[in-house]
Amino acid sequence: MSLSRIVMRLARNPGSEFGGDDRRGYTLTAPLTVEGLLDAETFSKVRADCSVRRFAPDEDPVIGRLARRGQNWFFDYDSDSSDDDEPVHRLGDHRFVVGEYVTVTDEDGQPLTYKIVEVQKA
Repeated sequence: MSLSRIVMRLARNPGSEFGGDDRRGYTLTAPLTVEGLLDAETFSKVRADCSVRRFAPDEDPVIGRLARRGQNWFFDYDSDSSDDDEPVHRLGDHRFVVGEYVTVTDEDGQPLTYKIVEVQKA
């Protein structure tokens, strides 16, 4: 059971304050299938090793975990509260391959698109 390290950087988001910024993004550690999808079966066995790191030039990095409730995946930064959860639109349906895009709803409720720029074995 191997984990992958996935780097997503902020893409252009017309109509938002963000026009794309390679210095903003997320680094995930998660199990992937050979097709590049999140591997839910393996996740149940290695969830403690699945993490997320949100980074931006104007703030300290925030470390959390990749979490799943039913079919919904999200980023969780405080396991004692659901107020900080960042939902990811259809995360389980996304292929984590370089060049694909993922939408994350930030802490202010704004959906932002990120481009997958790196995927490698962790």
